[in-house]
Amino acid sequence: MELTEELALRALANVKIEPRKFATIYVYRSSNDIFKALVVTILTQNTNDRNALRAFENLVRLVGDVTPDRLVDIDEDTLANAIRPAGMHRIRARKIIELSKVILEKYGGDLSRIKDLPLDEAKKVLLELPGVGEKTADVILVNLGKSTFPVDTHITRISMRLGIAKSRNYREIQRAWMNILTPDPGRYLEVHLKLIQFGRDVCTARNPRCSVCGFKEVCNYYINNVKDKA
Repeated sequence: MELTEELALRALANVKIEPRKFATIYVYRSSNDIFKALVVTILTQNTNDRNALRAFENLVRLVGDVTPDRLVDIDEDTLANAIRPAGMHRIRARKIIELSKVILEKYGGDLSRIKDLPLDEAKKVLLELPGVGEKTADVILVNLGKSTFPVDTHITRISMRLGIAKSRNYREIQRAWMNILTPDPGRYLEVHLKLIQFGRDVCTARNPRCSVCGFKEVCNYYINNVKDKA
């Protein structure tokens, strides 16, 4: 049986999304500010959203309004200490200071122009910024209502187990989901978030809860490793 959008939506129907468990969407919806969303997304790299949000909130307490002009001249050690909960705090501090400098120099401290750019142009702007890779750019873009599908470690694991991707290649997995789903930014964001939460709660890295999984009938992992042993 093939994985369809209908089956995916049914399997994810009971997954509840709490914005505070997703740092980027929480910060962006609270502030409507692309720079703040970008900073917290950089803080999520190689850590979880809870730690990233703690680090971002420490940063808010330190500087008040998180803006490029407030961060560009901040002492690196002070910034690193504030964002310590996210891990790799010294590397991230340098990235955030460099990011602030570039945004001030190239865009006058305001990234709002990318909201009105076509997807490819907006992504190009983001990818040229320090500390911004493909996933970080896509996370920002989908939150801006652009038609892209970010892929994280949970989505990669789920995709490999389902068999809709043959490798961990970011773009292969992205294309697989975008081919399955209705081409709509709202649908992409919804499924992106629900898959992450599903990966946290059900399709976990160790001991996945296959007995309560709605993807069982199309999941290679379940069919090949669990079904006959259940």
